[in-house]
Amino acid sequence: MAAGPERPVAEAQRQDREQPPPENGFMPLEQTQAPRLLPHVDVSVLPSLGGFGKHQKQLVVLTWIPALFIGFSQFSDYFLLAQPKGTCVQPLVNGSNWTVGSLKLPVTATNGDIGKPVPYSGGMECECKEWKLELQTGLSQNVVTKWNLVCDSAWKVHIAKFSFLVGSIFGYLVMGVVADWFGRQPVLIVSVLFMLVFGLSVAFSFNVTMFSTLRFFEGFCLAGLTLSLYVLRIELCLPGWRFSMTMVASFLMVGGQLVMPGVAALCRDWPVQDDWQVLQIMIICPFILMLPYVWIFPESLRWLLATQHYRCSKAMMLRIARKNQVDMTTEPSGILAELENELHKKPKRTCIIKMTSTRNFWKNIVVLCVNSLTGYGIHHCFARSMMDPEAPVSAMFNADYYTMAGIAVATCLALCPAVAFMGRRGGLLTFMIITALASLLQLGLLNLIGKYSLRHDTVLRDTLNRKFSVAFSIIGMFSSHAVSTLSIFFCAEITPTIIRGGGLGLVLASAGFGMLTAPIMELHNQKGYFLHHMIFAACTLLCIICLLLLPEPRNQPLPESLVDGEIYTRQPLLTHRPGEQHLLLTKPGDRDLYSRVHDTPLRLTATGGATAAAATALAAVPTSYAYATGGEVISNSMVVNGVGGSL
Repeated sequence: MAAGPERPVAEAQRQDREQPPPENGFMPLEQTQAPRLLPHVDVSVLPSLGGFGKHQKQLVVLTWIPALFIGFSQFSDYFLLAQPKGTCVQPLVNGSNWTVGSLKLPVTATNGDIGKPVPYSGGMECECKEWKLELQTGLSQNVVTKWNLVCDSAWKVHIAKFSFLVGSIFGYLVMGVVADWFGRQPVLIVSVLFMLVFGLSVAFSFNVTMFSTLRFFEGFCLAGLTLSLYVLRIELCLPGWRFSMTMVASFLMVGGQLVMPGVAALCRDWPVQDDWQVLQIMIICPFILMLPYVWIFPESLRWLLATQHYRCSKAMMLRIARKNQVDMTTEPSGILAELENELHKKPKRTCIIKMTSTRNFWKNIVVLCVNSLTGYGIHHCFARSMMDPEAPVSAMFNADYYTMAGIAVATCLALCPAVAFMGRRGGLLTFMIITALASLLQLGLLNLIGKYSLRHDTVLRDTLNRKFSVAFSIIGMFSSHAVSTLSIFFCAEITPTIIRGGGLGLVLASAGFGMLTAPIMELHNQKGYFLHHMIFAACTLLCIICLLLLPEPRNQPLPESLVDGEIYTRQPLLTHRPGEQHLLLTKPGDRDLYSRVHDTPLRLTATGGATAAAATALAAVPTSYAYATGGEVISNSMVVNGVGGSL
């Protein structure tokens, strides 16, 4: 009785031993299985669920709403830490000249007995017992005026800015890994909850140390919120909708930047002395509207399928089909049938560290990190060149803040047609070239104007230098902002789903390092500014060369696994001309044509499908099989894991 069940097993093992082994690692056509549908979300899964239907559109709108609130938080430093206009009302020694040290504020000092203002002198230490500080940015009081962060305490302002950006960098790195390991929705919910806790705590800080510490954690949570929303939005969309949906969120974020001065003005009319606390509360409280996301915002279906959470995927797919009014019982593609066969598999997670085992993908991430770092870093150089150092604080604030907001709007408007016409890689390369030209012309041309022309007319020379500097700065800020925005979006498109959070976190953290150069330069009183600009100008030239190595992801499905990310290879910028020899497999049909090799020497001899001479010739080159088809020569080194890809 016991031998009965063992007989079929032994018979199956005997048949397996009798089957001929695969020839050179390739399976014949008779043993190949039908292609799987679940790994192809954009091609198979989402179209069978109604495509970009009602369910996806509603969730994308839910990712847009917080973009306005994120804009408030990202630009709150311009108000909470704005530099005031200082007047010394009680000097230490009568008749002295007074300055504010590294802050470089437009300061006047009054003699306690006479009341006559003492002129500003830029070379002396701060010697004042009591300051009268006035803000020009909408608030009556902020962190600087509350705790008198001027003169010897001015460095604490830069540390406060520094802590927020450092918190954002750590948030992007940590939360990106967590999003890949535990999912996008948990990161979103946790970030919202702690954003409310730390953000409201900032408003009740009792000293600048507590303020800076809490701002670090606020930046950390804001980074997790920004990253999770960005990834969820990308993974909800089909290829044709990804860029437009992302740009709508960018417009809303810029809208938050534009509305922020009005919000600050409303807080000034509030009947409290510390109106900066009211502003901080008004910035954070709108995030309460995201608390219902715990129940209404589901996990990303794309991430569930990529990590083999098939049971949750089945429930999610049925929910999406019901909301999109798709009848899955008559679904002809067999998605649910294939899903039923995969339910026994255990979830499989991947960390961004696996990127180091790839051959091509890690290079793409490094290129985009350098692009993001350069874009945000040189943006501050252009902004600093545009400012007039002799202008008053209020004029500098208005020029800096509103010019940046206007340039951000213009960038978003220009990106849409540019990317539609030139693609992701072409648009990124174009804006990087413009950035490099603006930077090099600003650094070189202005010196040539002063050195070889108008040497006698110093007034006209200085006027021309100033106008050219402002013009090149505006062009550079415009193009560098476009480079930064497009680099982040580029990364989200070419990074596989299983590590998209970690890959996007690396690029966003690089952008944070670029923004970090601004408070570092201010902390050193702008010393070494020219060298700072020169370094980033050199980086733009390096980026132009490296951008040619990137693939073009426009209208391509998002990669789901590391293998999918590895086959994303660069394609020529120029179209293939008729009659030219085309060596790279750039068409999907070509990849399928050479995805398997069947005419090996053993098979040719056994089937009689080729002469012995042909078999001998093929056997003589075992490491590089050549196939001539249509005038093209392709070697087996271009066939990786059954999918053709150029190296």
